[in-house]
Amino acid sequence: MSETTSRDSGYESSLKDSDTAIAAFQPRHRGFLGTAQHFLHASPTMVPVIVLLLSVIAFGFAAPNFFSAFNLSLIMQQVAIVGILAAAQSLVILTAGIDLSVAAVMVMISVIMGRLSVEFGIPVPVAILIGLICGSGTGLLNGLLVTKVRLPPFITTLGTWNIFLALNYYFSNRETIRSQTLDTDAPLLKLFGERFNIGGAVLTWGVVLMVAIFVILWFVLNRTAWGRHVYAIGDDKEAAELSGIRTDRTLVSVYMLAGLICAIAAWASIGRVGSVSPTSFFEANLESITAVVIGGISLFGGRGSIMGPMIGALIVGVFNSGLRLAGVDVLWQLFATGWLIIFAVAIDQWIRKISS
Repeated sequence: MSETTSRDSGYESSLKDSDTAIAAFQPRHRGFLGTAQHFLHASPTMVPVIVLLLSVIAFGFAAPNFFSAFNLSLIMQQVAIVGILAAAQSLVILTAGIDLSVAAVMVMISVIMGRLSVEFGIPVPVAILIGLICGSGTGLLNGLLVTKVRLPPFITTLGTWNIFLALNYYFSNRETIRSQTLDTDAPLLKLFGERFNIGGAVLTWGVVLMVAIFVILWFVLNRTAWGRHVYAIGDDKEAAELSGIRTDRTLVSVYMLAGLICAIAAWASIGRVGSVSPTSFFEANLESITAVVIGGISLFGGRGSIMGPMIGALIVGVFNSGLRLAGVDVLWQLFATGWLIIFAVAIDQWIRKISS
């Protein structure tokens, strides 16, 4: 009898232990903030999407004519070049690096394309091709310095930024190739500045180019092995190496692709400005990083959607346009952009604290 009782009590004890173990693995109630945190961790692009929608609604009420087709299309035109540069910047930041030379590369390549076509009489398609090759070459230089010489990306691209800026002034002789000259000798260079109408909205082919680049990069990063390797390197480079990924080769290809995209941006920038100027887009470097950060790509690498930076560029464009239409001074536009950056980084840090 005592043996049976002991067996029953032992059985009940094991049941309690198993129930406790099962309860330990059951998900606890997270609450509203916890649920939002998990949702945003799984869908990081939703943060800039929500900010963009709220910004559009707010400025729609605060600023006159904000919702006009002309104004909305003008915002798209204004952010096209920075958006393309942000696409290049995003690739590098996804690998936990940064490229401070993107704007300098873009301006230098635009000068190369312009001078080869106008000063040296080289056919425009050939000049564009040479510019694209040179853009990839700048990325190759950055990539080799990072992977072979083992220099930090920040220091590497800070140095090459100065180098490319100096070469830009050297190739251009600090002279601008005017719009009239391009119209006569190299009209193809202004292709992406040409406008077309859609329902009252005036867009340029540069806007179409920006959207196309982001769509292609989204497919490559989400549907190819190379894209998965990029995310893996940004998440943990040593773990990626142990899993068999050739991290150095992938990093070099990332910097080369970023350089190629900067060269494409150079071609588009000529159409946007209407001329080839060695001093154009002086602040585009920081603006591209701003778009990436606001777009939800983590500065620590390995997390974020490539579509986010395009939305981030649109957010900055919406803020600038809305504040301008509301009569706010440029000083406060910069003030608002600064807080946007701080807010985006704070949200990223909060999302990264998610517990598994």
